[in-house]
Amino acid sequence: MTRISNYCLCAVLAGVALYSQPPRPRTVGPLAEGGFLLNTGWRIRPAGTDIPLSTLPMSAAMAPDGRMMAALSGGYLPASVDLLDMETVRKASGVSIVDGWRGLAFSAKGDKLYAGGGGRGQVVEMNVEGGKVTIARKIELYAGEPERTAHLIGDIVYQDGHLLVADTAQDNVLVVDAASGKVERAIKTDRNPYAMLLAPDGKSMFLSSWSTGQILQYGLSDGAVIARIEVGAHPTEMLALPPAAGKKAPRMAVACANTNYVYVLELTGGSWKVAEKLNVALTPRQPVGMTPSSLSLSPDGQRLYIACSDANAIAVADVSKASARVAGFIPTGWYPTTVRTLRDGRIVVFNGKGSGSHPNPDGPNPFKWPVGRGAVKIEYVAAMQTGSASVVNTFDGEQLAAYTRTVIENSPYRDSLLDNAGIAEGNPIPTVAGGRTPIQHVILLMKENRTYDQVLGDLPEGNGDPKLVLFGEKVTPNHHKLAKEFVLLDNFYVNADVSSDGYYWTTAAIAPDSNQKIWPMGYVGRVYGRAPEGPEGTRTAPGGHIWDKAAEAGVSFYNYGFTAVNLPNPPETGVQIQTVRDAVLKPHTSMTFRQHDRSFSDITRMKVFQDDLAQWEKTGTMPQLVIMTLGNDHTEGMRAGIRSPISCVADNDQAFGIMVEAVSKSKFWASTAMFVVEDDAQDGADHVDSHRTIAYAISPYTRRGTVDSTLYNTTSILRSIELILGLKPMTMFDAAARPMANAFQAKADLRPYTNEPARVPLNDKNPQNTAMAKRSEKLDFSESDLADEAELNDILWVAIKGTHPPSPVRSAFGR
Repeated sequence: MTRISNYCLCAVLAGVALYSQPPRPRTVGPLAEGGFLLNTGWRIRPAGTDIPLSTLPMSAAMAPDGRMMAALSGGYLPASVDLLDMETVRKASGVSIVDGWRGLAFSAKGDKLYAGGGGRGQVVEMNVEGGKVTIARKIELYAGEPERTAHLIGDIVYQDGHLLVADTAQDNVLVVDAASGKVERAIKTDRNPYAMLLAPDGKSMFLSSWSTGQILQYGLSDGAVIARIEVGAHPTEMLALPPAAGKKAPRMAVACANTNYVYVLELTGGSWKVAEKLNVALTPRQPVGMTPSSLSLSPDGQRLYIACSDANAIAVADVSKASARVAGFIPTGWYPTTVRTLRDGRIVVFNGKGSGSHPNPDGPNPFKWPVGRGAVKIEYVAAMQTGSASVVNTFDGEQLAAYTRTVIENSPYRDSLLDNAGIAEGNPIPTVAGGRTPIQHVILLMKENRTYDQVLGDLPEGNGDPKLVLFGEKVTPNHHKLAKEFVLLDNFYVNADVSSDGYYWTTAAIAPDSNQKIWPMGYVGRVYGRAPEGPEGTRTAPGGHIWDKAAEAGVSFYNYGFTAVNLPNPPETGVQIQTVRDAVLKPHTSMTFRQHDRSFSDITRMKVFQDDLAQWEKTGTMPQLVIMTLGNDHTEGMRAGIRSPISCVADNDQAFGIMVEAVSKSKFWASTAMFVVEDDAQDGADHVDSHRTIAYAISPYTRRGTVDSTLYNTTSILRSIELILGLKPMTMFDAAARPMANAFQAKADLRPYTNEPARVPLNDKNPQNTAMAKRSEKLDFSESDLADEAELNDILWVAIKGTHPPSPVRSAFGR
């Protein structure tokens, strides 16, 4: 097979950058020139000195003495609170707590520290003495409530011997006497309260509502609503600002994470109004995606620091003048969640995902528990990406300019890409959205959770590790045949970590702030009930979904499975078997294509598509965009009476092959391109990176028989679709993504595909009353990715290979 490598924008003809083919492909990982290349396509080269922390550090509190800073890590690993010594720039001490997410506050004397209890209705009180932190007690906020009641403890504010505790899931703020631990009263709030800010007089508080796009002011004595202030989508942190130059009116900054803006509010005529919107985008035309989420003010009150989570940067804004302006940027680690300022002018940045991703050749186990007190080796994506605190020294204008250059260089986005994607003329993927192309129909197929090595690691033409193959050619003959007949993509990465954010990355080119902050707790089982989401759009994609862009552009589309909810007791065929959450998708959705139910075969689902395709052939009209989820490769472990894991994956493989054959033998083949991707790669091992996965570009215009080692990711597929169909990008990620032009050629090869018959039984059922069946019965398969991943992966390995995975371990908590 012919090998194709990364393109670079290094040749220019008439102002258009053309593709070249360097001999050595780049992969996700450390770069020779310094920094780390992420699976998102961004680089990170953080400023400052790092202090290692656990997963998803998201809350910070400064001790009254100004020396110790507390940090709460509430991600996938057990929640922990660390004391960081800002004089020595190291961790002084730390303690694990049962649960935690956000909310961290010192007492007035600094001898007590209070941490929110995460998914439990608790506050953990700790003693702080001489740089040591120890647990003192747990304050129960909802004594006598039913077990496993849903909570999500958000912000905590200490005021005059009382704690104000926001419960994001229960839509209230509790007023707690800190000494006795008794709840004195509850203030009912709008949906999903997140952050709080005390008014200067201490008699009221401001609260950001994730769901309503508002800042609300409540009286502390009676809970009455004093003000409702409309701001941007998904407000997070707030911060009091000094009055603008020449004015006396109080001001407040609000970070709105689902926008590129910080809203600056001003108290005018007795009411709060939006005075200006501070754009934190890197360029004038950049689509949404900066995700401003946290704020801090310099000691002199002249600089506002803004954590831009998805840009891996801190925006530095001058707020000393009549109008605020961004003066530059500071490079950070991966996904900064919080920024705080020290009294001496240094800043501390908490990086939610740390310094990069990792290979996981010893996967797919989430943990490897040690013998005795040995070190823990972690091989699950949610646990490997540990966070950090970066301490950045004070800097002058020259240093800020250098930092800004680094941030710009780290980003692959340029405004020019909105007008010209840099693709050579004649490629079926046009360089301008909606440009000339023979491709008129696009199919986007999303599957479930497999790595490259797990499926295609046995192909000698690609960069695979045969030792890590779990579903090889015998189980997946069509996956292998299609990779060899069309194009083998051996350097493709999902942008997502797990399926929760994978749904968003695959359909919306970003995972929203709320999703990134909540899914790790949900995946480890610390969130009871559903994570917060409301009709106002807590989890709404900032730039919309691919189907929203199709609707805006007047492009016809049809959906099989996305946002579908199954109705109980389904018949095999013929009547409605699901409903659809998304109002835009619902009128364009097949109601007989059942999703998230492994008792239905993927082959049965594909029959629904085949019937529709036959009708389209009769009418001569096929939707321009077809989207489909096909998830039986997820399996249901060894549940008794359910098809075995091998049969599930083989069924998925057959449905994939049947689909390609049907399309390739239809009248639409000459004008069709299919893009196939896993939503995430969390369920397997890979020797290159835990995000590397299988993906396919299938079309008469595919460069057949080639290995394309260009570094692509999920948003590369979305950008290719947008360019073909004339859709606007949803975020800065798909706008900047490398289109999959290297996998295509101008000349069509119309040879149809022939499905490869199954080589293993498709309906083998798991036996009754086995140890693995009993373990599987305890897992939740009502929807994809609710099952304990550690347990499921161990069951799969035993079922297929007859033994436990290398260095097997069991997760002691949740999935």
